[in-house]
Amino acid sequence: MKIKKVLIANRGEIAIRVIRTCKELGIETVSVHSTIDENSLHVKMADESVCIGPAQAHKSYLNPQAILSAVEITGADAIHPGYGFLSENSEFAKMCEDCSLNFIGPSPEIIKSMGSKIKSKEIARQAGVATLESIILDKLSFEEVLEKIDKLGLPVLIKASCGGGGRGMEVIRELENLKSKIEKLQAEALLAFGDGTLFIEKFIERPRHIEVQIAGDDFGNIIHLGERDCTIQRNYQKVLEESPSMVLTQELRKEICSSAVKIAKAVNYNSVGTVEFLFDLDSNKYYFIEMNTRIQVEHPVTEMVTGVDLIELQLEIAQKKKIKFKQSDIKFNGHAIECRINAEDSKTFLPSPGHIDHYHRPGGLGVRIDDYIYTGYKVSPFYDSMVSKIICHDQSRQRCISRMKRAINETIIGGISTNLEMHVSILNNEKFLSNQYSTNFLKNL
Repeated sequence: MKIKKVLIANRGEIAIRVIRTCKELGIETVSVHSTIDENSLHVKMADESVCIGPAQAHKSYLNPQAILSAVEITGADAIHPGYGFLSENSEFAKMCEDCSLNFIGPSPEIIKSMGSKIKSKEIARQAGVATLESIILDKLSFEEVLEKIDKLGLPVLIKASCGGGGRGMEVIRELENLKSKIEKLQAEALLAFGDGTLFIEKFIERPRHIEVQIAGDDFGNIIHLGERDCTIQRNYQKVLEESPSMVLTQELRKEICSSAVKIAKAVNYNSVGTVEFLFDLDSNKYYFIEMNTRIQVEHPVTEMVTGVDLIELQLEIAQKKKIKFKQSDIKFNGHAIECRINAEDSKTFLPSPGHIDHYHRPGGLGVRIDDYIYTGYKVSPFYDSMVSKIICHDQSRQRCISRMKRAINETIIGGISTNLEMHVSILNNEKFLSNQYSTNFLKNL
């Protein structure tokens, strides 16, 4: 199943990231783009490019027919979905399969089962991994919901089963207007994800968000590549990630990574993916929350500490190759931090699209930049506001933080507002420096 030509069904920095590895492996690349992305770097860097529709994502990057038409035009034999857009759409993966295309990701069945938070938690429990107790709303009357919440105890968190990015979620600290809140979240989830199924679980007041990078092949081999700490978040959106997590002891690290492998084995996972957990700082216990069946935005921090190219690993698995290393071969070196640089107002956090009149990237030892912008580029209002990722690596967390401060201070993005200043505040904050923080950190910054 040798891949000769990959169509990247995405845009921006992740499309460029995939193109770079493909070029190193001698694989031809095809980029797709909307009309507004005609001058984007991923278009210029690919061997071929096809316009798939207007700026609106549902008419271009979220349009399976347009993407499959681009495959037919270019003769690509594989599709890399990147992250977001159609990357965890099991129906799209099945369409690729039906068209004899190599979808670079797990099987449609795995995507579907792990895409449901309710179903994936059931799989985790059966694998012997702890989860937070759930109340599934579509099976209960409102009165029964109230009874179960009373037993569970406030506060609780309402979540969309097929949701993500903070949509379809709300913390409930009192029962007033609960029915109308549930109805609103159901409508929001249905609109955003095509599924209004909600569930309720106990809300953890002081969690850390820990995720484990795993990989599995079609021969039953499952390995992990360590954990990432993604606790610095705003409205459930990750802002800064690092590896390793400084909150885990070696014993806990071994246990949580082993739990991630158990879950992956339970579904015969056959790609690169991430198993996510909440770590309760008050009890020192962790709970499985979901699995992402795709490459993550923050994958570079794992690459920096392991030296493993995760895109290459994805491509090898998709070509039915065995993972070429054992668990004992994975070595962890030093510390890595990633800062997501967004085009957004520093006070309101509203998107700040516009023309970049000057861009200067940082550099130096241990500094990696994954971006897609350049001087003269116009940031579109139609897509996610992230324009760059600054990733730094050094031998200790303290040195890595110092390197990141230096790199951010070197960065110039003129003409638009960015969150660079916020990252400086995070990196200088005493609670962050002393590792004394939870997901509530940015609320008090």
